[in-house]
Amino acid sequence: MTLLTAAHASQKPLVVVLLGPTASGKTCLALQLAEQLALSVINVDSRQLYVGMDIGTAKPSQKQQKRVRHHLIDIRHPDQPITLQEFQAAAQLSIKQNLREQGMSFLVGGSGLYLKALTAGLRPPAVSPQPALRKQLNALGQQLCHPLLQAADPTAAARIAPNDAVRTQRALEVFYATGIPISNQQGSEPPPWQVLELGLDPSNLRERITQRTLQLYANGLIEETEQLSQRFYPELPLLQTIGYGEALKVIQGLLNRDQAIALTTQRTHQFAKRQRTWFRRQHHPHWLKGEEPLSEALSLIQAGLG
Repeated sequence: MTLLTAAHASQKPLVVVLLGPTASGKTCLALQLAEQLALSVINVDSRQLYVGMDIGTAKPSQKQQKRVRHHLIDIRHPDQPITLQEFQAAAQLSIKQNLREQGMSFLVGGSGLYLKALTAGLRPPAVSPQPALRKQLNALGQQLCHPLLQAADPTAAARIAPNDAVRTQRALEVFYATGIPISNQQGSEPPPWQVLELGLDPSNLRERITQRTLQLYANGLIEETEQLSQRFYPELPLLQTIGYGEALKVIQGLLNRDQAIALTTQRTHQFAKRQRTWFRRQHHPHWLKGEEPLSEALSLIQAGLG
C-alpha cells in the first residue's frame, strides 16, 4: 500500500506539520519531504505571505518553488495586512484541496499562532488591524495599555504578559472594535483530521542564525528594504520587523552595516527563544534529533498513516 493510499484508508486524513524556530532548516527538509511524498507545501510563515518580502523572510527561491509547489506565498501586498482569521480560512481551503488531490497535506513554518489556529481549530475574532488605534496605544505605552486591558478584559490580561505589547494591543483592538472582550470571542473546534507534528531544533541554532543573517545582508536585504520603503512608506509596520527594521536604519543613516547585522542577529536569537518557548508549551512535535532527519521524518509519517 502506498503512502497516499494508506492516507485515504485511515479514519481521518493526515496533516503533517514541520515546525521549528527560524534558521532551523525547515525549508531544506520540507523540499526533500515534499519531493519524496509528491506533496505541495502550505506556507505557515506570517511574513512570507507578502509580495516583495523575499530576502528578509528567507522565502523559498523561485527555483525552489519550481521544484515543489507552494501555497500561501505572495498572497498580499505589505500594506494590506492579513488577519489571523483570513489566513486560517485561506489555509483551510489549501489543506482541503491537498487532502482531496494528494491524500495528505503538508504545513511548514515557524509562526506559532498561525500553526495553532490550524492544528487546534482556533476561532479568532474577525477584526482587522486598526492603524489609528494602534498608533494611539503605542503613544500611551505598554505600562498604561496593560492596565487598560485588565479593566476591559481581566481574563485576557491574566493570560498576556505585562510586557507583551503586541498581544495587549490586539486584545484592546478587538475590545474597542466590537465591544466584546477577546476572551469571550476565542474558542476552538478541533479540525476533522489527524495532525502529525515534526519539529526541527538543531543544537547549533545560534551559529545557523548568525550565518543566515550574514547571508541575508549579502543577498541584498538593504536594497530590498529600500525598494519596499520607496514603494510603500518607511513607517510600514512590516518594515519594523526583524531584519527590515535594522536595514531601514542603515538607509536612514542611523546604523552602519555591521551594527545592523549585529542587531538583526541579536533580535533573531531573541525571536528564536520565544519560538522555542511557544512550541514547547503549545505543541507536541516529534523532535527530529537524528543525523538523517529525512529518514526519521518519513518513518514517523509512515507510522502515522499506519
